[in-house]
Amino acid sequence: MVKIVRLEPIAQNTEVQTNSNLLSALLAEDLHVLKECGGRGMCATCHVYIKQGMDSLSKMGRREQRTLELITTAKPSSRLACQSRVLGEGIVVEVPAGMYLDAIEDVEALIGRRTEQPLLHPITGEVVVEAGKLVTRSVITELKDIRFQVGQYLARTREA
Repeated sequence: MVKIVRLEPIAQNTEVQTNSNLLSALLAEDLHVLKECGGRGMCATCHVYIKQGMDSLSKMGRREQRTLELITTAKPSSRLACQSRVLGEGIVVEVPAGMYLDAIEDVEALIGRRTEQPLLHPITGEVVVEAGKLVTRSVITELKDIRFQVGQYLARTREA
């Protein structure tokens, strides 16, 4: 059975199979959402806000709770799209505004440019560079280092 999920702030409706996760809906609409941990609820790169319909989603598991506790931008309406299964109607999802740095194929090309939209931290979703501000080499270097460290951590957890 198909459910309709509303995506904000892009004002778009998308169809989702019952019991599919919100991540599949976001990816089906060609929205760039990172899935650093492969959908295991460990990295928070698919963090979204539920504006309506929290009761139409699956219950939050302990792993998702622990991951959301680490995100500084988390709110009571936060969920991980990879862990949120669509069970009913009336769901409105707010996708964080901005662009994750990993969405850009050549990040180095951004250095010294002004951003058209906010650039978001690849793990926490916090705004790293505000819209209209210059992107510095130090910001890019720091984010690459963080991304490498997270990749190492996730590789170790897959082995365990």
